Amino acid sequence: MSKRATILLAAILFMAPPVLADETAGIAWEALEPDTRALLAGQQERWASLPPERQQAMAEGAQRWLAMDGVGRAQANERWQTWRSLTPEQREQLRKGWARFRELTPEQQEALRGAYQRFQSLPPEQRNRLRERWEQMSPEERRRAISRRQGAKPGSIDKRPCPPC
Repeated sequence: MSKRATILLAAILFMAPPVLADETAGIAWEALEPDTRALLAGQQERWASLPPERQQAMAEGAQRWLAMDGVGRAQANERWQTWRSLTPEQREQLRKGWARFRELTPEQQEALRGAYQRFQSLPPEQRNRLRERWEQMSPEERRRAISRRQGAKPGSIDKRPCPPC
């Protein structure tokens, strides 16, 4: 290794511990922006006892909220109310589904988003029929339907009949 590379590596290693320490130390209440503190005022007493990653998530969430317009806030509030109405089992199922989605390639994620948008654009009665048909399928029938759909060209409609339910 060259002398220059050694010096660079030493400098990086020397600076790394403070950076890591900052990430694990949490955020002091006083370090938050005044508007963020106002929004999170109900958390002030327990703020110091929250795990650093929770503090970070709450601070970032507050910043996102403050950056939203009225429509965005209304939509976020609606999603929050929907989340709160779910059972713990339903929440866990959604968390697992989101984790599976994040494991997909960007192309697969985009294809899934497109399929969802196409599904949402269908009339409600057609969506209900498709949903009921899916729910009545066995796991093997679902796998075959998925693999058949993955073989189709993006945006095309598979006109083959569904396997008997």
